[in-house]
Amino acid sequence: MPGTIHSIPLDVKDRGDVFSAVAEVERRFGDLDIVVNYAGYGLIGPLEEASEAEARAQFDVNVFGAVWVIQAVLPAMRARRAGHIINITSVSGLAPWAGTAFYTASKYALEALGQTLHDEVAALGIHVTNVAPGGLRTEFGKGSMAIPAQHIADYDAGVGRMPQQVYKETAGQEPGDTDKAAQAIVNIAGADNPPLHLLLGKDALGYWRDKQASMTAEINALEDVSLSIAVSED
Repeated sequence: MPGTIHSIPLDVKDRGDVFSAVAEVERRFGDLDIVVNYAGYGLIGPLEEASEAEARAQFDVNVFGAVWVIQAVLPAMRARRAGHIINITSVSGLAPWAGTAFYTASKYALEALGQTLHDEVAALGIHVTNVAPGGLRTEFGKGSMAIPAQHIADYDAGVGRMPQQVYKETAGQEPGDTDKAAQAIVNIAGADNPPLHLLLGKDALGYWRDKQASMTAEINALEDVSLSIAVSED
């Protein structure tokens, strides 16, 4: 029924569990028209502090969890030549900042996966959209942020510690409205020709544009070096 939510618990880190859950959904309700990958959390802290287990866990949830869902839903979507996969990434994956190495790397990876998937399945009638929000009033800064167990004091006075403080201090005061963000996603989910990229929030647009301007300036300044490696024809 419209407005009704049915929940099926699953562990996105477990590929078999994901495939079983998707099969159960298809058995109960039929075809999956729209799938949203939004499971995730943030490991926030300097790169050096993260243990192997902490780093792998970040990618297991934010990257491989989404990959298993995508692989599970694609067979039926390919058979129907229809479907829409929406990945919730982050503007931090497009404009990474110090102190968020593994979180932003995981979102950067999801951005790349979504972009390549888009090109792979477009001819099969399947749409892919990467949604990159800025700060939304969710529980991220309260319950979805993990901090490495190791603490290295040398980073305390630098920018590597800043995100932990920012997320804690702005929790509940983020500029983005979650209901409006959800409605924006619903709107593109129902579009005939949905976009590959959607940034949500004035802050997201600002971070992305600043990063693009900085990268363009740096690349242009070194254009001669970039072109200097061509094989000589004489």
